[in-house]
Amino acid sequence: MSISCMKIALPAQYSPCVRPANRQRYRGVAVASLRGDFATLGVSFTEGEGSLPKVVLTSPSGSEADVYLYGGCITSWRLANGKDLLFVRPDAVFNKKKPISGGIPHCFPQFGPGPIQQHGFARNVDWSVFDSESVEGNPGVTLELKDDSYSRSMWDFSFHALYKIILSERSLSTELIIKNTDKKPFSFTTALHTYFNASISGVKVGGLKGCKTLNKDPDPTNPLEGVEERDVVSFPGFVDCVYLDAPGELNLDNGLGDNILISNTNWSDAVLWNPHLQMEACYRDFVCVENAKIRKVQLEPDQSWTATQELRIT
Repeated sequence: MSISCMKIALPAQYSPCVRPANRQRYRGVAVASLRGDFATLGVSFTEGEGSLPKVVLTSPSGSEADVYLYGGCITSWRLANGKDLLFVRPDAVFNKKKPISGGIPHCFPQFGPGPIQQHGFARNVDWSVFDSESVEGNPGVTLELKDDSYSRSMWDFSFHALYKIILSERSLSTELIIKNTDKKPFSFTTALHTYFNASISGVKVGGLKGCKTLNKDPDPTNPLEGVEERDVVSFPGFVDCVYLDAPGELNLDNGLGDNILISNTNWSDAVLWNPHLQMEACYRDFVCVENAKIRKVQLEPDQSWTATQELRIT
């Protein structure tokens, strides 16, 4: 494999994590000086919705992915024919007042509710660009997130996260590395809260038969334990279910004519979610199939945890 790596020097305005009160002053950061600098790598920088900075990956085949530095969120994965396989909700806002609702948001260092804010803080802070690279001709970018006073105000640990994203003609791959840079151990839960474009009445997810389930319907605070007995899971109504010890490959038929292989390493669990009538305006148009780590990861000082995900059109 031929890899060309370049460290990108971004302005201080792209600091990875800032207090909410300070974030608005980073809107409208001039990125014109960065445009085109890495065009040969298929990596470009521009302003997205709400003037938020984003990275655009463009493969030699013409497929594209949009990655917002706010939340380290991939909001779009477009095939060469222009079809977008990811979904952003119509109620999504791009003003840093709340996380971006859609695409592939991060849940870290907490999945779901708990002692800190819902799904943690990684999805509502700014990440920074750490590296740009070309892997066998495919564009890639690595984002970085470190602790600061804002994160430590709710989760008092020092950490270093790297999130590598690589785009090819028919796949979108990610690698997440969490390192404990503190002098004391910590634990966390995490997930990639992936929204796929879908026609919910035709969605089918295969590969989960035999998994232990934690079904949050009808009571999200008291999940029902069970075992998945279906070869293929469909979505006739509200679905919010955790699958423990899920296999490394799942198959998603999005009901729109696309079959997506969702493969991973070290994401031990999976989550299926569709809100049904709780989001009447858009529930028919998406499904969430999430790789997750529901049970806590324990890291001693200087230890790291790594997980990969690949989404591939089959």
